[in-house]
Order: sequence, then structure tokens, then C-alpha cells
Amino acid sequence: MNKALFILALAAGIFSCSSDSDDSSYTPTPPDPSPTPLVIPEFLPNLSQLNLFTGNLNNLTPSNRTFIYKLNTTLFSDNSYKQRVLALPEGTAMEYMDDGLPSFPNNTVIAKTFYYLNNENNEAEGRQLIETRLLIKKNGLWEMGNYKWNAQQTDAVLDNTTSTVPINYTNTDGNPVNINYVIPSAQNCIDCHRSDTQIVPIGPKLRAVNGNNQLQNWIANNYIANLSSASEVSILPNWEDTTNFTLEERARAYFDINCAHCHSAGGSCGDQSNLRLSYNTPFSNTFILEGKENIDFRMSSYMDGISMPLIGTTMIHTDGYNLISEYLNTL
Repeated sequence: MNKALFILALAAGIFSCSSDSDDSSYTPTPPDPSPTPLVIPEFLPNLSQLNLFTGNLNNLTPSNRTFIYKLNTTLFSDNSYKQRVLALPEGTAMEYMDDGLPSFPNNTVIAKTFYYLNNENNEAEGRQLIETRLLIKKNGLWEMGNYKWNAQQTDAVLDNTTSTVPINYTNTDGNPVNINYVIPSAQNCIDCHRSDTQIVPIGPKLRAVNGNNQLQNWIANNYIANLSSASEVSILPNWEDTTNFTLEERARAYFDINCAHCHSAGGSCGDQSNLRLSYNTPFSNTFILEGKENIDFRMSSYMDGISMPLIGTTMIHTDGYNLISEYLNTL
């Protein structure tokens, strides 16, 4: 296996908007004496050193060199919330390839922060930040690192080992919930993010971000090249949207984001299972029908090392299982 797959850099130590005006009274704005620092595409000891955010770090306010992105349908991670940000090197853009992942320039940084609201009915009661996972593209290859938030919630420290964090919160039903949240090791993350011998991102496929004008905004802001309209890209359904999408579309979208990264050619389950669960795979090539009993068994209860997905969760996703079970019963 390419040794780059296991690189976990521990080295020590994007976008500006301009406006033109034809108004003769226009007065140029003087240069900012304190320009926004460039994002540092390195795995430095502390998250704060990377300049992804501005102000108090725990507010997760992106600097004007980064931007938040959202997915139409998201991966279940023990009911945690996530903030996703992306930073491109100054003067560069992603390149449109197809409905999947774009081509990212070197020194791109993708960050995902996991957290829980203390009270899901009242965000004003605050949240607990758990971890921020990073992907950085260096010399054509993606490298991974994980930052764990300190108890004071002031910074996160690079730490690629696994650990467990006790979480207590009140859910939307007003009930107390206790979770032992497992932060995966870097190797666990590689198991999901690998394709053959290389690490790849999972979430920001263009079909997964094509919604609510997000992709069109990327085009307008020159975040992506070689794409003139979001209409050229298909849309991955929101699996919770029962109004605009069919049961099959929603179930296939759920498979795509939760399962397809492993159940694909080159994925960690590619040689162990013939399931191919990407949304754009023709149904006859997915083997969902042939494997539906096994799918149901592995999603219906939680057994460590048996339940799907194998890592990233420690419980049944009840709503997700109900969706898939209903869909499988139609086959």
C-alpha cells in the first residue's frame, strides 16, 4: 500500500472581495493595516494556529479566507452536529470534473467540527465542541489529522489517537441523553476515507452540495472553475425530504453518504462485499436486492464490529434504519 496513505503530518510550525465603481465620488478604501492572515495548510500543534477562524476560536467564525459549506444529506455520527469549512489557497479554485468530487488545488484545507448542543431546544444554552477533523492536500495527496478540543473550549490540540468523551445534553423531546462519544483514531478515519491506496474526501461531492443555490454561489464567487451553471450537476436528495423525493431516492441518498465510501470499488469493504452503494450506481449493479437481508440485520441493532457502519457511531440510527427498512420491504 502506498505509504502516503498513512502520512499524518505533525509538522511544527480565501477569498477577498473587491468592488469597482463608476461613481466619480468614489474614494478608494485605504489598505487594511491588518489583513486577514492566510490559512496555514499544515498540521500545526494547535487548531488556532491554522487561521481557519477569526475571533474567539470556539465561536467557529470562519475567516474571510474560508467558507462554510453544507451537504444535502449528511452522515449520521451519534446525533452530533457538524460545521464544515473549506479553504482554498489564494488565487486558486476547485475544478469541475463530474458530479462527484471536484479537483482540489494543492494546499486546500477541509475542516469538520463535531459538537453537541447542551439543549437542542435552546441553542443559547451553548454547546460542547468535541473534535475538528482536517484534510489537507499536499503535493497531490490528501493527509489527515484530528484536533481534540480542550475542556476550556478555547483551542483544539492535534492528537491522532482514539479517545472517549462523555456527553450529556437535552434532546428535542426534553429528555436527558448521555453518550460516550468515541473520537476515532487517524487509522480509523483512513479506513473510511481511502480509495485504493489514497486518501480522498467523502462529503463535498458536487451532487451533495448542489442545493439552496450553494453550488451556484460557488460558481459566482469563483470557488470552482470549468462549470457555468449548477444545473449541469445532478442533485443528491435530502434523505429527510419526503415532499420532493421518492422513498427510493431518499434511501439511495442515505446509502450514498453513510455507506458508499466503504462499499465501492477501492473502498475498505470493496473486496469483502459486492454492494456498490453510490447514488449514481444503476440499481442492477448495486446488489442491494441480493443483500437486503444482511443490510437489514447489520442496521437493525448495534453490535460492535458487526453493525454498519463499522466505525463512526456507537448506536442505531433509528430514523435512518426505519427509512432503509421501509425501502428494502418494497424490493
